[in-house]
Amino acid sequence: MRILFFVLILANVAFFAYAWFGSGAQAGADAQIISQQLNREKIRLLAPQQVNVLTRKPEPPKIVAVCLEWGAFIGADAARAEQALEPLALGAKLTRRELDEVAGFWVYMPPLASRQAATQKTGELKRLGVEEYFIVSDDPKWRNSVSLGVFKTEEAAVARLAALRAKGVRTAIVGAREAQPGKTYFQVRDASAALAAKLNELKQGFPGTEVRECAANEKKG
Repeated sequence: MRILFFVLILANVAFFAYAWFGSGAQAGADAQIISQQLNREKIRLLAPQQVNVLTRKPEPPKIVAVCLEWGAFIGADAARAEQALEPLALGAKLTRRELDEVAGFWVYMPPLASRQAATQKTGELKRLGVEEYFIVSDDPKWRNSVSLGVFKTEEAAVARLAALRAKGVRTAIVGAREAQPGKTYFQVRDASAALAAKLNELKQGFPGTEVRECAANEKKG
């Protein structure tokens, strides 16, 4: 009995020693971890607006769609261009615009020896800052001449020539213009960037045509 009594006393002493020193050590360790993890002076509370920015889902990219016009086409070129557009399956997005030409006055450079010579001449015009020009290819009489503008009145044509002279253009002249066949333009509404790239690819097969944004008064038509 006496031995059992001493064993119980030793067990109680051991238990209290463990409870005292063990819990103290654990508390000290917890305190040390907390002190290492928390720097109260560096803690900043976020405003509601900042929280919204961090949690807001990114918006899907917007697809920019515009009205594009491709032209001008004369005669058989219009039918050929329409055929080239068929694989794109544009449906109601595609419309055809006809423009009847009337006699008037134009500013032009007389026909050059070849298409290459005319192209070189337009390169010179571009270096002079002239952006509006057109190489005539469909009219045998004026083939390889460079048109620099068509006007209803002679006064307007003369004013255009004066502006060109100021830029350094020397070989352009003003002349009466005969009535020309009507021109055809193709308009594509709600055209995406990918479709615009495709139209610009197609125009390579139709020299003298261009792809541009529709006129402001036709975008809603």
